[in-house]
Amino acid sequence: MVMQKTSRVAPHLVHRGAGFQDDQRNVPEEVAVAMSYNGTTHAVMMATPADLEDFGVGFSLTEGIITNVSEIEELNIEAYEKGIDVQIRLAEQPNERLAARRRFMAGPVGCGLCGIDSIDQALRPLTALAMDAVSFDARSIVAAMDALGKAQQLNSQTRAVHGAGFYVSGEGLFAAREDVGRHNALDKLIGALARADMSAEDGLVTITSRVSVEMVQKAVILGVPVLAAISAPTALAIRTAEEANLTLVALVRGDEFNIYTHPERIMENDRAS
Repeated sequence: MVMQKTSRVAPHLVHRGAGFQDDQRNVPEEVAVAMSYNGTTHAVMMATPADLEDFGVGFSLTEGIITNVSEIEELNIEAYEKGIDVQIRLAEQPNERLAARRRFMAGPVGCGLCGIDSIDQALRPLTALAMDAVSFDARSIVAAMDALGKAQQLNSQTRAVHGAGFYVSGEGLFAAREDVGRHNALDKLIGALARADMSAEDGLVTITSRVSVEMVQKAVILGVPVLAAISAPTALAIRTAEEANLTLVALVRGDEFNIYTHPERIMENDRAS
């Protein structure tokens, strides 16, 4: 596979005061990434050309194409002049599952439901999370978001990409992934955890974006008990999180945040189990 650059230097003019001057800055790359299963393209998205193996696995999981990474027999990345093809060969059972819900998606960055051909698919039912004894103190929320920010190398260069991170209290940030698309960043993180055979039940996920219903759906499919975001949630995201027993935390800014659903998982400092 040809290695793809994730950013480039873009010359530009800056208007300051009464005049213009030459300047330059790093901007992120975005390329067309196709998800192909057993030789047939299923979806095309605009994405950052990094961590594409994770993207392929995470997308396959959150789309319901596979239920376990072991159902992927082979995954190859092929780069072409106009884009990248993530070529996935499925075992027999998930291939039958894919054939039953075949669709083609093509949409801009930020569109998490592009091409879905029925309302039922967009609002698919979720298996509710177990309401067990796991809990987190308030400092874990703050520390997790801070750790994600520090891990975002591409965003530190460009200030133009989203991030998603998985944090375990007492251990720190396990993984972080970045992408120009917020859904893609979360899919990449989910794929990274699956490939590492890492359970999400004892940690929390942080994201640097607003919380739409698709982000909640992906978090519930992952099985993480807490989703924390830097921006606000939609009303549907809140309702979906409530029904699925997901603790939804949003507007994490410094040491302040809002808890919208299932606050029993978030304790005062030093009281979490």
